[in-house]
Amino acid sequence: MSNKKIYFASDFHLGVPSRESSLKREKLVCKWLDSIKHDAAEIFLVGDLFDFWYEYKYTVPKGTVRLIGKIAELTDAGIPVHFFVGNHDLWMKDYFIEELNVSIHHKPITKTFNDKIFYIGHGDGLGPGDNWYKLLRKIFASKTCQWLFSRLHPNFAFYIAKQSSKRKKEATGNEDEKFLGAENEWLYLYSRDYLKENKVDFFVFGHRHLPLDLDIEGRARYINLGEWIQYNTYAVFDGEKMELKTFES
Repeated sequence: MSNKKIYFASDFHLGVPSRESSLKREKLVCKWLDSIKHDAAEIFLVGDLFDFWYEYKYTVPKGTVRLIGKIAELTDAGIPVHFFVGNHDLWMKDYFIEELNVSIHHKPITKTFNDKIFYIGHGDGLGPGDNWYKLLRKIFASKTCQWLFSRLHPNFAFYIAKQSSKRKKEATGNEDEKFLGAENEWLYLYSRDYLKENKVDFFVFGHRHLPLDLDIEGRARYINLGEWIQYNTYAVFDGEKMELKTFES
C-alpha cells in the first residue's frame, strides 16, 4: 500500500431531517473526503449515503450535488470508490457507474489488503431476526416492484418515500443506538457464525448506526461504522492497524 490508507464510512442519510441540516452534513462529508484524498488508496462508502435514492431512466433525486461532484473528483484522480447499496438507497442502478466510475455492490464482498481479509457490507438483512424487513427487502428488490414504482411521477414517488422515511427511527433518532452487549448485536452474531467456515480479520458494516469495535473470540474484529447524523465516525486501515475515528466531533 506504500503509505496509502483504506477508508470506510457509511450512513450519511443525506436528505433528513431538514434541508438545512442535511446540507451542513453534506459539506462536512465533503470536507472529510478532501482531508483523506492525499493518502487514500481506496474509499468504501458502505450504504445509506442518501435517505432515499431512486433512479428513473432520465431522472435522479435532486440535491446532494456537492457529494456527487466530490466523488467524481476522487475517481477522476484515480482513487477507486466503492458504493454499497443500503436499505435507504436500495434502488441504486447504474448512474454512479456511468457518471462517476464508482463500483456498486449489492451484496457484501471480501477484499484483502496487506494479507488482512476484510468482509464489507451495509449489513441490512444479515444475521438472525428482523424477518419482516427481510421479506420487505425481497419485495422492494423485485423487478416487478421497481417497475410499478417507476410508473409513478417522481414528485409523487419521492414524496411517498420521504414521508415514509420520517416515520423511521433510524432516519433521525437514536432510540436503538444503545449497546446491550455483543450477544444482542445481530451483525456481531452473523460475523461470529461466518467465522466458523471462513477466514476473516475485519468485518466492516454500517446500518446499525452505533460505532462499535468488538473482538470476536480473539480471531477477528467486528466494526460498525456508525453514522454522520451525530457521530461523524469512519474507519481507516493503514496497512497494519484498523481504527475507528471521529471527524470533527
